[in-house]
Amino acid sequence: MQTQTIEFIRPVQTKVTPQRWSVEAVEELFKLPFADLMFRAQQIHREHFDPNAVQLSTLLSIKTGGCSEDCGYCPQSAFHSAGVENRKMLDVSEVVKAAKAAQDAGAGRFCMGAAWREPSKEDMESVVEMVKAVRGLGMETCATLGMLNDEQTEQLRQAGLDYYNHNLDTAPEFYGDIISTRDYQDRIDTLERVRKAGMHVCSGGIVGMGENLTQRAGLVAQLANMEPYPESVPINNLVKVEGTPLADTADLDPLDFVRTIAVARITMPTARVRLSAGRQQMSDAVQALCFLAGANSIFYGDQLLTTGNPDVERDRALMDKLGMYPFAEKH
Repeated sequence: MQTQTIEFIRPVQTKVTPQRWSVEAVEELFKLPFADLMFRAQQIHREHFDPNAVQLSTLLSIKTGGCSEDCGYCPQSAFHSAGVENRKMLDVSEVVKAAKAAQDAGAGRFCMGAAWREPSKEDMESVVEMVKAVRGLGMETCATLGMLNDEQTEQLRQAGLDYYNHNLDTAPEFYGDIISTRDYQDRIDTLERVRKAGMHVCSGGIVGMGENLTQRAGLVAQLANMEPYPESVPINNLVKVEGTPLADTADLDPLDFVRTIAVARITMPTARVRLSAGRQQMSDAVQALCFLAGANSIFYGDQLLTTGNPDVERDRALMDKLGMYPFAEKH
């Protein structure tokens, strides 16, 4: 399959008047018969998107390990012994090389992630140069750097950053069971600063961390009730890493994960709903159901931050099998 220059096709939220979603209403969506839920999600998906097009994003860890947060799922936390080697921040040239390789493989968005609680002044100087350089390739840019202040969000806006990722992770009521070094409001405050600066928001969560159905619904309600809701919503299935507190968590039923994708699509009709971490453990059939449920974005490439991801050849084969294509490769 030949690659072409990726067109930036942005969600248009002005076409939809967002509604407020109670946790109870979202939970009722989860409880719909599977066929009814899928049909409703697919109808909404087709109202706003090409149902066979998928947005490809590649994620690079620009600074790995040694994070001072204690997130129970994260192998990069300094609190855990997950065997992740601490690595200093990459040079701008290394980031550009990785971005160009991702672009040549068909990715249209390049995401840069750093393992720290919040960036320092020196960190920001390097990140700003990275954003400018990747933007210069003609790619959409995204960064996930932890908490930001107003000055930092303005620096990123001026550098041309398109999206800032800061996941809510889970529902407010379950958050304290997963993380103790920051609170939920810290997450909300950073996202509000990103909005105020005029950048797009990328925010989602992780399911399969031991949360119950009401808490899973609470995560979706939190996201859907943002004003406006995120333009990009990554839904992650917990990747269990030995040495982290959640390593022995019971597996989430794959159909419950598909339901989460469908509910995200229904409650956030114009968002890019990204099928994110955990795909390497999913069968082609489960991924196909996720696309049918309204997922239209994936992380593309054989590595996420520190965990594995399906390789490019597998993803291309799956897209060919399903008759799907990146946004700029319409047949």
